[in-house]
Amino acid sequence: MHDAGAVLRIERIVGSRAEPALSEALHRLEHRGLVDALPIEPADIDRRRLRAHTKAGIEIAIALARDEKLYDGAVLLLEQSRAIVVRVNAERWLRLTPRTKADAVELGYHAGNLHWRVRFQEDSLLVALEAPAADYLARLGGLVTEGRVVSAMEAPAMEAPAMEAPVMAASMEPGGPAPC
Repeated sequence: MHDAGAVLRIERIVGSRAEPALSEALHRLEHRGLVDALPIEPADIDRRRLRAHTKAGIEIAIALARDEKLYDGAVLLLEQSRAIVVRVNAERWLRLTPRTKADAVELGYHAGNLHWRVRFQEDSLLVALEAPAADYLARLGGLVTEGRVVSAMEAPAMEAPAMEAPVMAASMEPGGPAPC
């Protein structure tokens, strides 16, 4: 049993929940309600050192070796009476579509200068959201307020969204429609 005030230290990954032997053990524990999830934001998945809380409230300090990496379904702890498995939260994306090539160059400049995590899809730039979408749109200033770049929210996905979302003009004026 884990002391409620103690921090559980994890220094290695046991394996993947998809591995047959681990999957079977996890299945047995799940039937007894003994599998806890450690939710991790996509932006934190590449970290080797991380402090976080499981859904059950257990504080965990992860310190992995350089050759190990967290991933969705990583089994961090497997005991007879409990297990802890990593669950990566869905990533949200903001689609930004420039109207002209000049607008695209300026948008690319801002995204690079601000160190945004991006992906490209057709004529749009997809920005991984790590803050409210309105914060990103505000940083683009006139590109958005002048309608030179239009925005839309994408459905949460682990990979770049495959489906096209409708593109809507964003308004940053007080009392105007929501920016996305």
